[in-house]
This record gives sequence, C-alpha cells and structure tokens, in this order.
Amino acid sequence: MRGLLLVLASMLAVPSWAAHAYAQFGDVKYPSGFTHFDYVNPAAPKGGEIRMVPPTRPTNFDKFNPFTLKGTAPYGMGPLMFDSLLVGNSDEPTTAYGLLAEDVEVAGDGLSATFRLNPRARFHDGKPVLAADVVHSFKTLTGKEAAPQYRTIYAEVKDAVAVAERIARFDFASPNPELPLVVGGMAVFSRDWGKGKPFDEVVSDVPIGSGPYRIANPRMGRDITYQRDPNYWASELPTRKGHFNFDRITFKIYLDETSRFEGLKAGEFDFLREFTSRNWARQYKGKQFDSGELVKRAFENRNPGDFQGYVFNLRKPKFQDIRVRKAIGLAMDFEWMNRQLFYNLYKRVNGYFPNSEFHAEGPPKPDELALLEPLRSKLNPEVFGPAFVSPGTAPPRSLRENLRQAQALLKEAGWTYRDGALRNANGEPFTIEFLNDQPGLIRIVAPFEKALAKLGIQWQYRQVDFSLSKQRMDSFDFELTTRRIPGSVAPGGELLELFGSKAAATPGSSNYWGISDPAVDAILQKVVQARTREELRTAMRALDRVLSHGHYSVPQYYGGAFLIGYRPRAFVLPQQIPPYYEADTWAMSTWWASPANR
Repeated sequence: MRGLLLVLASMLAVPSWAAHAYAQFGDVKYPSGFTHFDYVNPAAPKGGEIRMVPPTRPTNFDKFNPFTLKGTAPYGMGPLMFDSLLVGNSDEPTTAYGLLAEDVEVAGDGLSATFRLNPRARFHDGKPVLAADVVHSFKTLTGKEAAPQYRTIYAEVKDAVAVAERIARFDFASPNPELPLVVGGMAVFSRDWGKGKPFDEVVSDVPIGSGPYRIANPRMGRDITYQRDPNYWASELPTRKGHFNFDRITFKIYLDETSRFEGLKAGEFDFLREFTSRNWARQYKGKQFDSGELVKRAFENRNPGDFQGYVFNLRKPKFQDIRVRKAIGLAMDFEWMNRQLFYNLYKRVNGYFPNSEFHAEGPPKPDELALLEPLRSKLNPEVFGPAFVSPGTAPPRSLRENLRQAQALLKEAGWTYRDGALRNANGEPFTIEFLNDQPGLIRIVAPFEKALAKLGIQWQYRQVDFSLSKQRMDSFDFELTTRRIPGSVAPGGELLELFGSKAAATPGSSNYWGISDPAVDAILQKVVQARTREELRTAMRALDRVLSHGHYSVPQYYGGAFLIGYRPRAFVLPQQIPPYYEADTWAMSTWWASPANR
C-alpha cells in the first residue's frame, strides 16, 4: 500500500517551477525579476482616449464572439479583452513571458507543458482564473462549434488537463518546441460565458475575459469603444507595466476611403494607417499638416515584409494546370504600376516571405537540399534551380515578351485564341471572376485586366461588401482574389492553417488556394519541429522555394514602413521604437495621452 501511495504521489507531483518565460530556441532576453520591457514607459500616465480605424477592411459587426465562424466580431477584441497564459513582446521573435501563468515547465521529453496560474488573475466578473477555465477554453476552441481553424492550429495538442486548481497541463502528440508558445498564446475565457448555450449560439453575450479592457457600450453596430478596467488584475506585472494606458480605445468604421480620410481631417479620430500609395502621396498635405495639427510619418521597422498577391483557387479545374497559373503571372507589369500608380513606394514580392531571413535566394544550399532531395519525385524540378523571381518588365525584358511566353504556355495547356476569345478544346472561353471588396483596387487591377485581355482572357469583376466577401471566402466560393498575409518573425504552426492539406478541405480556413500537396506538408512539419533558429531558417527557405515554384499566386508588392497619419498633440510616444511590431497594436498598447487629451 505504501508503495502504491508513493507511485501516486510521484504522478501528482508538481514540477519544479523555475521558468518565468519560454523561448522556442532558448534565447530569453529578460531575466527573472525584470520590471518591464525596454520599449515601454513604465511611468506612463493613464487616461484619455485614442480613436482609430481598423487596419482590416471595414464592416459592421453582428456578434461579440470572435471564435466562431459565422458573422463578424468587432475589431480589437482579442488583445484587449482576453489574456493568455504567456505573452510575447516586440523585442524577441520566439520568446514569451508569463501573464496568466506565473511559471511554465516543459517536460524533458517535450511531450507536455505545465502552467501554474497566477493566484491574482481575475476575470471581469471578479471570479478567479482557474485551470478548469483554461481546459474549458481549449476544449471549446477545438470543438465543432468554434471556427474550424482552431482545430488546425491546435491539431498537435492531444489534450488539456487540470492537474490542480491552478495548474494546467497540455499534452502534445510530438515533441514540437513551438507548441508551448502555441498553447501559451491561447485566449482564455470564463466557463460562465454563454453557459448553457452551444458555443456557436453565443452571439450577443459579452465575453467574460480577463484582459485590460471591457466593451463600454455593448450594442451591435459599427463603431466600438473599449473602456480600460481600473481594477485590471495584471496592471503591475512586468509584462503589462507601461501598457494599455488609454482609458478608452475606439475603433470607427468608414465604408470608403474618402470619408475615412475626411474623418481624420475633421478630428473624428486620431490615428490612421494608410495602405494606398496614391493617398499617401496626394492627400496627406494641406493646412492641417502644415500647421502640425496632423503629421504624416513613415515608421521604420525590422518586420519581415508582408506577402500580397492575387490568389488562385486551385479547386477550380482551370487553375489546376501550373502552366495556366504561370502564364497569368506573366501578365502583371509591376514596374509600370510602381512608376505610374505607386509613386515608387513599393517593392516587388518575390516568394512568400519577402524581406526576411526566410526568403529563398539563389540555388538551394546544402542544408536546404537535405530537406528537398527526399521529396524530389514530388516536386517541380524548378525547385532545385535558382529561387523564384517574379517576372519583370525592366529592359531587356518587356510586357510584350512576357505575354508571348504566356501565350505559348497557354497553348501547351490546351488554350488557344479563336472566335474572339481564349478557348479550350470544347470551345469554352477562359474567364476569370475577380472577387473584390475594396473599391480602390479597381484602378490597380485595371492594367492586369488589360494585359490578360491581350491573351483573350475575359475578366469579370464581382464587387461585394466585406460581409459577403467573407462568406464566399469561408466557403471557398471564388476564382481569383487578392490577399495580404502579414510577415512573421516567428513562423510556425499558423503555416499549417495557410498551406496545409488539412486546412485546404476545412471551410473557414486560411488556405484560400486549396494547396494540398504532400511535399508542402512534409516541409511544414520540418518548420514546426525546428529546434534551432537555423533549422527554422532552412525549412522556411525550402518552403519558400516549393510554394513559389508552384505558382499558386501572382505576387504583388509590399511596403518597407508603416505609413501613419496621426494627431501629435493628442499623444506621447515612447522614446524607443521596438524592432518588431504592428503599428496599430503598438500605438494602442504603448502610447499614452498627452495632458491636453487627459
């Protein structure tokens, strides 16, 4: 009996707690006992308001549950209302520090991570955050009533267990060093939120989270304001010191670019991230900018460049031939567009991870070949040659020459020009329906459309609002659209959601292309299982080669800085700009109100 008790005691033994942080590759910058991150002002005063415009496409919201598939939740809910076990920072790409969790312990075999919760952690209703809430959040997000992408994100997490009242353990299917970061970043919400309802019917119930803000006026509509919780439990934690200084954060919605910019000039809001080069060059001038009431500033950063491109839906038979996709890519004249439309503000996207250490260049290096060679029979032979470079029109090349190559590729694929259109053997014309929810894109798409017309391809605009676009994208009901994927300094499991075969068959996933390729899947596993930064870099470059030479997209362009218009008299900025950040998140979480704004 005594032996049995000893065995049970060892099974229930609490790990030796020591880690205030977890780093995927062991590089922890801030030691135990640190007081705040370097890029914040720990003495920043609280008060005032920041009014912003969401960087995503505008729409009304019709639910308060951001974790289900149907409907649209208001922008900003995630970082403002839901705390997680661990939280990252803008200094380090693959390290996270304790938030809800005081400590984290990863098992020696890498098959589990155990988190001890901070006893001070409280939900907005005053109840403590317990291990049962962590387990409930995980099981809810991975259940069938939540949006399906969460099942992809947590696919390698076998289970979550409440070991004790404030100790939660996650069990992993394999020793993947990224998984403690994946589960550590999971949003945690109360078991009481929507209690008694199926999760996909929790629509108008205001979330019960533990984050720094609550919804000020919980009504469905367009604009939304978050009110800072004066009793926020984590306000003095090192990972929160100097953060979330505004009493109110408001996101305002404008349904077109003109009214949005006029709203900035009229003082209806204070901060606008600009994505359109023409607007930046032409509109951000005049009396208010001359007087200093408004400022335009390009904020530099060390972020990887965003991928932006036209996305083919490979579920459509006409796009399944790589020669067709390659031919269509030859019709884009970036050099002319950058000169005539973009004021030379942009750079061409080559590959899926531009301006980063993960971008493939030149021929594969030996470490990349070691990953690619076992997959040679499944790969396009071009993968083993020079890295993909988007076709250009700078002399001695030209759009005319590119279109000749495109015409030859289309002919090889069975498409020839006759009777006024590009047709297949059955006489069916080649048409492309372009799904668009951004009216401002029409002038940018027009040169591409004109070039495709020279090949006999008929272009059909399908202009819709954001809500309908989201519905169609969630059900993969489109032929061609454009998408921007933010660059990442720490890519990992989210790539399974973008490029993995399982996601290709999951409605609501981000694998818009429908990429279902065992070679891609194999390299994705190398990415998520990387144990060193060098291994990650090698696997990502191999992935870049395979995706790029698959011609799944027509790469477009990216900018090297955040283009921001803001009202300087309303704010004070921290002295130090961090290396890795998103402009909107950085502003609302680390800036503070000027005395006049308080």
